[in-house]
Amino acid sequence: MSSDTALNQPTRRRPVPIRTMLAVVAAVGITYVGVQIVLKLHQVVIWTVISCLFAIFLHPPVTFLVRRLKLRRAVAALLVFLMGIIVVGGLGYLFVRPLVDQVNVTVNAFPGYVSDARAGRGEIGHLVKKYNIDTYVERNQPSLVNALKSAEKPAIKFATGLLNTLAAVAAIIVMTFLLLIEGPRMMAGGLAVLSPPTQEKVSSVLRNIVRALAGYMGGVLATSVLSGLVAYAGLWALGVPFRGVLALWVGFTTLIPLVGIFLGVLPAAVVGLIHSPSAGVAIVVILFAFHLIENRTLGKRINARTINLSPLAVAASVLAGFQLLGFLGVFIAIPAAGVIHVVIRDVWAFRHPPIADSLGLRDGE
Repeated sequence: MSSDTALNQPTRRRPVPIRTMLAVVAAVGITYVGVQIVLKLHQVVIWTVISCLFAIFLHPPVTFLVRRLKLRRAVAALLVFLMGIIVVGGLGYLFVRPLVDQVNVTVNAFPGYVSDARAGRGEIGHLVKKYNIDTYVERNQPSLVNALKSAEKPAIKFATGLLNTLAAVAAIIVMTFLLLIEGPRMMAGGLAVLSPPTQEKVSSVLRNIVRALAGYMGGVLATSVLSGLVAYAGLWALGVPFRGVLALWVGFTTLIPLVGIFLGVLPAAVVGLIHSPSAGVAIVVILFAFHLIENRTLGKRINARTINLSPLAVAASVLAGFQLLGFLGVFIAIPAAGVIHVVIRDVWAFRHPPIADSLGLRDGE
């Protein structure tokens, strides 16, 4: 009877200690404040992430100069930065100079275009007369003037955005340079507080992240240069004008995942079609054929040896990056997904060593 009575009695719940409740409230409060800080400083967080990616990519050449030439790390980082600025500046000059020259030619020839259009001479005059453009301009002159005036606000907005972009670029350059100099020291200090087994595991994960990101970004840049050379050779063989600018544009857009090939082919195809229909079709065929071959050979090899993401994971990460950060997110989505993949893979390998060894997942293999 005593045992039945004991079973029928309701169990008494112990009150939650006040220390536990305070700890939960404090954790929730700290989490909320942290989220609010991240939301307020999201731009700085984005700049920091981009700076980290650049620093990881530039880490191997800086380390090479430090070890082989016995340079101080600050001097080696400065040399690598100067080389990068020279390369980027040279490409910018090759891209902008033909555009400036063509604009000058167009400005000098503009009065002749106007007189030909009014007299109905030449291709422009023929189009003006055929589609009655002159009559349309005269009839809608007030509305066209108002449209030009209303374009001032977008121009101001564009100028403001350009200044913000230049400020962001300057901030990223400074943070990247500082990370190249202080990054290894900061990393060593952070690892020193860990236990030796944990320190070894974290060091292995960090090495694999650096290896994957540096290899991927280097491979993408190599593909970009190769696609630009192929585009220039094809445009030169077809006699298409502005081949230098178009080839640089093709090389740049190759850096954009998924849609880069379409953005790169479009201007080359338009200029090629203006030159001759056969040249436009031929350059489209050449660039798409190169893209298919590159995806099956060099692109597959780079992916397998670096980030090792499936096509579905690449597409999903690019879409997620675009949704979160816009056009900038498209560029950093795949490297970010690669970092996440490396961390998950290595953590799983450390927790399941026999299976990881059988699958070749240890030490970034």
